[in-house]
Amino acid sequence: MHLSPVRQCLKKDIACFCAELAIVAASMNIKTLHQVQEFPLTLDQAWEFFSTPANLNRITPPDLGFTMTYSAGDTIYEGQIITYRIRVAPLIHLPWVTEIRSVKEGHSFIDVQLSGPYSLWHHRHLFEETPTGVRMTDLVHYALPFGPCGSIAHALFVRKKLQWIFDYRRNMLAKHFTQNPQ
Repeated sequence: MHLSPVRQCLKKDIACFCAELAIVAASMNIKTLHQVQEFPLTLDQAWEFFSTPANLNRITPPDLGFTMTYSAGDTIYEGQIITYRIRVAPLIHLPWVTEIRSVKEGHSFIDVQLSGPYSLWHHRHLFEETPTGVRMTDLVHYALPFGPCGSIAHALFVRKKLQWIFDYRRNMLAKHFTQNPQ
């Protein structure tokens, strides 16, 4: 089949974009954090909790000085911009801007950092019904700025700090859903 000149150009642009993306990804040293947790809830109950941006404050360690500064709407929607301030070190607070993408009502959504402490942050939240409730999977792909210095920071403390944050979240969610079984 013969492609028109416009489609040939588009096909080349897409191929170039994919090649450039692969080069950028390789140079970023992308890391992955994967966590699975089960709750004795219905899918609707889990979705109601996790699709409410304000609930993030409830499950984030207080030591992070995490504050939501802007969110249009009480529940997530595709294209929603949410802004936060977060403490990354004593006396150092950074703004963090995320966009909600790929919302599949009752099933999954993705938050992507537009600006903040990471050079890449892509967090997929997946919810699946199980015989005993709901399985929630967090899959985070992230990369740090500053090249080799970022890699050293990751090895020394960022990886541990992220795991600590997600462990805290796991514990808070377990307590919340045990004490408040929706």
